[in-house]
Amino acid sequence: MPSLSVLTLNLRFGLADDGPNAWEYRKKAVVRLFEACAPDLIATQEANHFQVDYLTANLTQYRHIGRRRPAPSFWQHNIIFHRVAIPCIEHLHFFLSETPNVPSRSYDSRFPRQGTLGLFDAKGLPLICVNTHFDFDDRAQMGAARVIKQQMACYSTNVPAILMGDFNTTPESPCYRWLTGKTKNRDAGMDFNETFTQPYPSTFHGFTGKPVAGYIDWILFRGPIRLKSCRVMSDAVDGVLVSDHHPVEAVFQW
Repeated sequence: MPSLSVLTLNLRFGLADDGPNAWEYRKKAVVRLFEACAPDLIATQEANHFQVDYLTANLTQYRHIGRRRPAPSFWQHNIIFHRVAIPCIEHLHFFLSETPNVPSRSYDSRFPRQGTLGLFDAKGLPLICVNTHFDFDDRAQMGAARVIKQQMACYSTNVPAILMGDFNTTPESPCYRWLTGKTKNRDAGMDFNETFTQPYPSTFHGFTGKPVAGYIDWILFRGPIRLKSCRVMSDAVDGVLVSDHHPVEAVFQW
């Protein structure tokens, strides 16, 4: 059975005043991490344009989707890097709002959040992958979750799908419970499965290396694939913490 590995990482936007943890001091470690893990798909959040440029120049075995053009200089992109051997058949960039095709924000979201969706030829089999970054408020998160399912509704539920990113909330939240079919008003046939089991690991550490917040970086999946393994990668790379979030990796089989 063919297998597929994915990794998600909030890069921590490069314009942040992070002192010794600034992007300039982390960027080589990020590339070394990606090269060492060699995932088939990489989802990154909070990527400023110069971060995307650097990763694109150094990850020569990958192509990418999700860059908004044109975009403000401060814009944070949600990028999916995919191996050259796993071509993207079609893709779309959308906003997590009531008008997803127009730059906008809704549901009391603090920022104009977005999603990137790609349909890939994954070793001869179709695969949908969505990368996203949710806002902080429960209402905004629920609105975002509904938009994502609406964007995916035009694809058959028989096509395997992976949803990953920074959701800024934990599995106790309404949007997580709705996405994973744990509420009464669920969308039958469109529920996602979780990669981890309780007790859930912490993925945000605020450049301390120690748990600060809970499990907020998720990899969810549905359709005819099964989970083979998953892990939160909490170790530094050559003594460098690659971000204020830990990378999360999962391996699937058809």
